Amino acid sequence: GTPDAWLRALDKGGIETTILYPTLGLFVSFLRDRDWAVALCRAYNTFLHEEFVKVSPRLKAVALLPVQDPDAAARELERSVRQLGLSGGMLAADGAHLLGDARFTPVYETAERLGVMLGVHASGSHLGGGGVDGFPTFIQTHTVSHAFGQMRQFTSIVFEGIPERFPRLRIAFLEAGCGWAPYWMERMDDEYAKRASEAPKLKKKPSDSVRSGRIFFSCEADEWLLPQALKLVGEDQIVYASDFPHWDNSYPGSIDEIRNRGDLTDAQKRKVLGDNTRRLYGL
Repeated sequence: GTPDAWLRALDKGGIETTILYPTLGLFVSFLRDRDWAVALCRAYNTFLHEEFVKVSPRLKAVALLPVQDPDAAARELERSVRQLGLSGGMLAADGAHLLGDARFTPVYETAERLGVMLGVHASGSHLGGGGVDGFPTFIQTHTVSHAFGQMRQFTSIVFEGIPERFPRLRIAFLEAGCGWAPYWMERMDDEYAKRASEAPKLKKKPSDSVRSGRIFFSCEADEWLLPQALKLVGEDQIVYASDFPHWDNSYPGSIDEIRNRGDLTDAQKRKVLGDNTRRLYGL
């Protein structure tokens, strides 16, 4: 949509500020040509600055980063934050790459030095190394893709010790809800108790690493397990996401859904709807 359409949408929901994420850009990790991926990300980020970020301080955005070339991704994050005023970077979850790999060290170093966040986001229809291509319908593919894409990258990032090696880095796992996170933390703890020698960069239990306060998860307004995630992950680490204007969003109704929940405290609702997002993006 246009900046005007976005500002009207913000007013409709009583929202102060939004952080823009891509739609078609979610698929950038599937480009085979590395130089083309880098050029496309640069063009997209410049476009965001010119068409949205410059128009209103209420419209903020994250830089799309080319996972095909981590060194170029680090340079593009630096340019996007320093020159274009963007609020962080997005790394695609889907593809053969694993974000705990040493190749991505320059991206984490740059984000930590600049004091900006990194968001891990799947495309919603492919996994690359995760294998959803065999499903006969989109409903089956879409059910699996976001969650499995996040689980893959979450496993890689935590077991490779990224949160401990970069203690000021903020990372968000987005658009898969948060109910899976406690289950996966428990599962990783169980593996770590038996095979810690295979994760030498990890100095404490995976769940303790995640509860550090710098790993975030977006939630769905009607998630059954939202209270449990707030308790078991940490109530400062769950953020509201509108998913507007995608086909499966319920904005602005989703804001009222959270406000009207009887199983969250008022303080938790304030954190999820605003305070945690401010911390994640350094607003």
